[in-house]
Amino acid sequence: MGLLEIILIALGLSMDAFAVSIILGLSIKKPSIKEYLLPGVCFGFFQGVMPLIGYFIGTHLSSKIQTLDHWVAFILLGFIGGKMIMDSFSKKEQKVNEKPFQLVKMLLLGVATSIDALAIGVTFAFFKVNIFKAAIIICITTLCMSIAGVKIGNMFGAKYKSKAEFIGGAILVILGLRILIGHTF
Repeated sequence: MGLLEIILIALGLSMDAFAVSIILGLSIKKPSIKEYLLPGVCFGFFQGVMPLIGYFIGTHLSSKIQTLDHWVAFILLGFIGGKMIMDSFSKKEQKVNEKPFQLVKMLLLGVATSIDALAIGVTFAFFKVNIFKAAIIICITTLCMSIAGVKIGNMFGAKYKSKAEFIGGAILVILGLRILIGHTF
């Protein structure tokens, strides 16, 4: 797995955080620097740590299921991406909270938006990816996308949330298919 694939995975993973950041941006009149940075730092941290945890879990599993690793990657990426695509069509309205930037809420959102990164970390273990480089790329990408999400949410509203989630999901599904086809044929 090369740098381009890792960057595309980072973009796909960051779309959940981006979508949540848009919602956060909707909830305030004029964001302060803290309100721009807090989601980015929190989401970026968890998006960077979860692949590390998944990688170390995956290294224990990779020797046991090495002949199936491409199927595991395909299933995990397909499931995560498919769920993101389905969520992009959801008509559920996000509730706007009067205190959306409380630290406890940010930490919970950070964990919630990064669970899929744990599964990606397992996939990285199968392909012997440099996990520290990948985690840093994912962390920085999520940080930037989250800051942009707060700005876009504040400027444009919820108009682009579902599009971002759909694109992120599609990227993950396509990468899963590419891994499966590349290892099968």
